[in-house]
Parts: sequence; C-alpha cells; structure tokens
Amino acid sequence: MAGSVNKVILIGNVGADPEIRRTQDGRPIANLRIATSETWRDRNSGERREKTEWHNVVVFNEGLCKVVEQYVKKGAKLYIEGQLQTRKWQDQSGNDRYTTEVVLQGFNSTLTMLDGRGEGGGAARGGSDFGGGGYEDYDQPRQSSGGGRSGGQSNQGGGNFSRDLDDDIPF
Repeated sequence: MAGSVNKVILIGNVGADPEIRRTQDGRPIANLRIATSETWRDRNSGERREKTEWHNVVVFNEGLCKVVEQYVKKGAKLYIEGQLQTRKWQDQSGNDRYTTEVVLQGFNSTLTMLDGRGEGGGAARGGSDFGGGGYEDYDQPRQSSGGGRSGGQSNQGGGNFSRDLDDDIPF
C-alpha cells in the first residue's frame, strides 16, 4: 500500500456562533464546534437513545473563513471535509495537554452549508473566493446572495427546468 490518508468528513450542526480571530498579519482563523448525533432504539427498554459527539473545527483557509464569518451561525447544518491534527499545549499548571481538531486548510478542504440558513446556503472549496450561492430549485430564477463567484448553472430565463427537457428527441 502506497502512502496514507488523513481525511475527515462531518455532517453536523454548529453549536455556537463561530469565533473569528486574526493573525498578526491580518489573516483570519475561524473556530467552530460541530455536533454530530447518532440515534438508536434500545433493545432492552425500547427507548430511543441518542449520543452526541462534539468536534473542534479550525479553518485556516482565507476564502472559507470569509464564508464562515458571513454566513455560518449557531444551529447551521454543515458538511465539512478536512484533516485531523493533534496539537500539544500546556495548561495553567504546566501540564501537557493534547487537543485533536479537524483542520480546514489548503485546497483539500470543503465547507458546504446544507440548510441554507441565513442569506443563501452554498458551498465553498478550499482556495475559492465563494461568497454564497446555493442549491436553488431549478424552476426558480437564480438570485445571487452576496459577493464572490457562485457555482452551478444560472437559470437566466427564469423558466421551468422541466420545459427545457421537453424536446422532441427522435429516439
């Protein structure tokens, strides 16, 4: 086997409004906590059970930080792709502590808003300058929701998508 893979994919809800900090040279860093939940029915009692895991997510990519800062709020459902990184730090007593985080940096990172809360939903890949957009219904005219480039096809005519497929095809 050649090489190794360090990739994390999460779909979950943001637990609190993201924290945006800036480095000394002005670059943004976004911190957020994402909750993922698993539900099942207990075999013995028949009760519904739920287990929630909390994940620390750090975004170093400047384009993704802009999306987080403008659109991501507490409760938003996100799809993210990043890498696991563990960092060592010392607490106030001088004891070594370790924190494992999902890090989004470079071109291998993805952040997609799944519920369209706020102004527009949308998707952003690492290195892009994406400022909104989203997944509109095809039978609605496309409306841009903020600066930047938007992905996908534009429906300039505002017509119905199904009418576009009503061609007489001879096969």
